[in-house]
Amino acid sequence: MKILVTGGAGFIGSAVVRRAIDAGHEVINLDKLTYAANLENLADLKDSKQYTFEQIDLCDFNGVSSVFDNHAPDCVIHLAAESHVDRSIDGPRVFVETNIVGTFNLLQAARSYLDELPQERANVFRFLHVSTDEVYGDLDLHEPAFTETHTYSPSSPYSASKAASDHLVRAWGRTFGLPILITNCSNNYGPFQFPEKLIPVVIFNAMNGKPIPVYGTGQNIRDWLYVDDHVDAILTVLKNGTVGETYNIGGNNERSNIDLVRTLCNLVDQLTERTNSQSLITFVTDRPGHDRRYAINPSKIKNDLGWEPIVKFDEGFRSTVEWYLSNSDWWDAVINK
Repeated sequence: MKILVTGGAGFIGSAVVRRAIDAGHEVINLDKLTYAANLENLADLKDSKQYTFEQIDLCDFNGVSSVFDNHAPDCVIHLAAESHVDRSIDGPRVFVETNIVGTFNLLQAARSYLDELPQERANVFRFLHVSTDEVYGDLDLHEPAFTETHTYSPSSPYSASKAASDHLVRAWGRTFGLPILITNCSNNYGPFQFPEKLIPVVIFNAMNGKPIPVYGTGQNIRDWLYVDDHVDAILTVLKNGTVGETYNIGGNNERSNIDLVRTLCNLVDQLTERTNSQSLITFVTDRPGHDRRYAINPSKIKNDLGWEPIVKFDEGFRSTVEWYLSNSDWWDAVINK
């Protein structure tokens, strides 16, 4: 297939691009190249005949439409989004513009493109929208995990903007017949993640003897999904998912933030000459509206499509720490760009 990937220079997006090309697909990477994007994540592909990069802002409707006209993709994987909760609290406007208006532009461009396709190509076209478990709000400690029918109750400007984009995608599917698929995933981790997110922050600060900030008491709970598992799930849904359906993607790996931070500190100590990195943990004022717990019930994607995560949490966290320890050049380039 020829796949249009939005946000393909980001953490998850670049993993999708690499895996799709490894699987024999052709990829057009549409990315605005914001602060969190990094084409070095795809440096090995720059000369590949299967890979094309287009620097375009999703808020530029004409630019987005031109990508469909010029490249004629068979499907779309929509990952491009502003995604950092803290930044959404400090400056929500860009989240509304990118996540809502940008998604609207992409849907409209895809709809116009689909209308002009020959019937045999239109029958196989898919628009896969990648979203987050944060649209569901949060859970108490003993509540059942999120299912695909869980009521939306977003807490932050980020999650509200993603919830809005989910609703737009469903509306374009129902009203205009766009063949849509939606996935809602739990927290991702792994190589190439921008170092403002929790896991890279902990690893970097532990490596450099800097304070490791933890919100509140660190008791907030997240489900952690290794990025390569997530990518496999996305490509599985793209290939075999039922049009109009939503699939929750989780890692079966719930843990509190403080337990995760301690695990990462211990791994850094084991893999370096550092000792007692846990002494760097510093509790800071909790952020507004901080969700208590996220948890994903992935039974639908397992039962319907045969997918489940294969990376065990101890294996995934260890390999992630090893990657960051071994890629100081990547760190330096990202932090100093």
